[in-house]
Amino acid sequence: MGSSGCGYALAGRGTFLPADIRTVGIPPIENKTTFYRTEQVLTEKVRAEFIGRGKYRIVPDGTGADALLTAELASIIVQPAALGANQLASRYLFTVVIRAQFTDTRTNEVLWSNDQLVFREEYQLDAAPGDVTGATFLDTQASSFDRISNDIARTVVTAILEAF
Repeated sequence: MGSSGCGYALAGRGTFLPADIRTVGIPPIENKTTFYRTEQVLTEKVRAEFIGRGKYRIVPDGTGADALLTAELASIIVQPAALGANQLASRYLFTVVIRAQFTDTRTNEVLWSNDQLVFREEYQLDAAPGDVTGATFLDTQASSFDRISNDIARTVVTAILEAF
């Protein structure tokens, strides 16, 4: 199932990519972590960020694509960063590491790659009173990953398009 942008581009959102790259393949990001479904969230965020740039047609694999973005979610570490009044962790530091490569499929030239993209962010993750199952923590943890995924997607796509 492919998606395409509307063709509208924001000022200051230029690209260094060859003008004849119009279709970008973004297959599912490979998950090397123990965190469930995070690769699905991140894949969708990266696809949406490319679509939001309004210049590229996105396909879910490399078939017929002018360029291909492959990525791997290498690690996710969640560490307590602050204690609450009850001496339980109330803030957590998320550290996410990904590897990504953007290749011109017609020439097999790697146009951009980074094997060590590191993202860190602190989030409030209070458990609900009486929550002994950790369900609230897990729900909030998923929400926190969703938020950090927005930053990751924006950073990756900006790096590819603007050659950072």
